[in-house]
Amino acid sequence: MIPWLQYPTDPFPPISQALEDPNGLLAAGGGLSQERLISAYRSGIFPWYSPGEPVLWWSPDPRCVLIPDQIHISRSMRKRLNKNDYRVVFNKDFNSVMAACAGPRRDSDGTWITEEMQQAYALLHKRGIAHSVEVYIDDELAGGLYGLAMGKLFFGESMFSRQRDASKIAFIKMVEQLKIWGYALIDCQVSNDHLLSLGASEMPREEFQQYLNRYLDSPVSHDWQFDLRL
Repeated sequence: MIPWLQYPTDPFPPISQALEDPNGLLAAGGGLSQERLISAYRSGIFPWYSPGEPVLWWSPDPRCVLIPDQIHISRSMRKRLNKNDYRVVFNKDFNSVMAACAGPRRDSDGTWITEEMQQAYALLHKRGIAHSVEVYIDDELAGGLYGLAMGKLFFGESMFSRQRDASKIAFIKMVEQLKIWGYALIDCQVSNDHLLSLGASEMPREEFQQYLNRYLDSPVSHDWQFDLRL
């Protein structure tokens, strides 16, 4: 059994209490208020559930992460990046990025990015906590990703592509920019072949918690604009 968060102020249980099977399931309920979401990410927890289910909260062990210095760019991807036939920007159309990430996938029939989640993260975006990265090709939104930034940590949520390699371009350019800004870690939540090919790796939850403790409250002064060198 996992704890049920009945009231908005109910605290999360310690992440050490997360289940091993399914890996990381910690609690249910509690809603998606801005304060609840901020508290979750600061604690190493994220929501992941399907339409019709209660909100489910997760903190898997190990955690998929990327250290910015460890980004891997294949030879073919470098050639793609060098074409410069695209434009990458932050926060131009956050809502469209989330809607695209919630769209149908070739390998899945449904989505975990519910209408409720889109509305909740849109509010975090207005507060300057949630951010999007967009790739435009021929002035059309071709791909992108979104996530949350706290201190010098970025918590990635989802990405999408409408044209080949567009999500990879968004991810690589974002990582390069975050590296310039001194970010320590990008949280990728759960590993997959796509992320691993880009240099992500699995980190024990205890070590991930140490990054939270060290970098969540690090001061930042950038304005979410891409460096001209990129």
